[in-house]
Formats: sequence, C-alpha cells, structure tokens
Amino acid sequence: MAANQKPLLQHPSIQLSSSKHAALHLQLDRPRSLASSMAVLVARQGRELQRYSQRTGGRIVVGCIPYRVRRDDGELEVLVITSQKGHGMMFPKGGWEEDESMDEAARREALEEAGVLGDTEPVLGFWHYQSRRYVDQTYEGFMFPLRVADELHQWPEMASRKRTWATVNQVMDGCPHWWMREALEKLVARHAKLQSAL
Repeated sequence: MAANQKPLLQHPSIQLSSSKHAALHLQLDRPRSLASSMAVLVARQGRELQRYSQRTGGRIVVGCIPYRVRRDDGELEVLVITSQKGHGMMFPKGGWEEDESMDEAARREALEEAGVLGDTEPVLGFWHYQSRRYVDQTYEGFMFPLRVADELHQWPEMASRKRTWATVNQVMDGCPHWWMREALEKLVARHAKLQSAL
C-alpha cells in the first residue's frame, strides 16, 4: 500500500456494516472491489475538520469533474448532479477536511454526491468564488478530473440529488457556476491535447 493511501476501513466517509469487515483489505484505488464488497455508505456531516483559507478566511472546497470518453468518437461526457434541492447542474464538491488529501476529498465527494468511483488526475486549478449561502464568504475551489470506473446503484445522497451524463456543450449552457465551467474548459483542452498526441 502506498504511503498516501488509507485502508478502506479507516476512511472516514465509509462505514461497512459487516461482521467480516476485519478480514477485508480494500483500498480506495480499487473501485470495483469496493462496490462489490460494501454494505453501507454514509456521507460525512459537520464542519469540525473543515479547512479554511488563510487568504480569504472562507472554506477550502474540493471537487471533481467525473468524466468518460465515448468509444465511438472519443468525445468527453461528464457526469453532473443537481443541488440538494434538486435544481441546477453542477459537479460534486465539498469541504476539504484535515484528515484527507485533496484527491481523497475529490473522490469522497464523487462517491457521496454522485455515486461514482474512479481515479483522479492532476488538479485542473483553483478559483476564488463567492458563497451563494454566505454572501460575505469567499471560498477557494480546487477541481480535479475523475475518470469514472464504476457507477453505484445506491449512494449516500441519492435521495437528495439526481445525476445525469451530459455533453460538454450542455454543461457549458446549463451550469450556473462560472468557476466550474472554467474547470471544464481546462479539462476539455487537456483532453484535446492528449487526443492530438495519439
């Protein structure tokens, strides 16, 4: 196990309700094993471990753009979710907490909010944006690409969020968050550069 990986049973966003869990040796970087062996997933609650920006004083938020590449034409499709109230089009994101790395936070948010597992890739960048709920707060948002390996049939926030695969153009037209659209533009440019090198 790599030094920066945690065994699944120690990961704070996941609880296994099984008397045999002590014998399991799953890791977060093995999504298919996780999906076939887990019993209960619980989303994190509270802000006790939340990290705050020294620059702005606001929360540090980490998110990801879950994506897949279509086999027929090599185009990107991205997975978007609604807000907890069932509105809008956005990518999974949430607070970066003290007991996890940024890429662990991105994968946790993808699991909790969108019910997908996959591998994160190098960070796309970070943005300062105003909180919609707390208008005097400026957050720092970091975004990672997450290549989806598995979609779960059940996930912690499935009752409060919808998920759907969309084209890049659909998201650029429908996502109200400018910084998420900019992150998507960076992912599209990175993907195009990789495709042209093939």
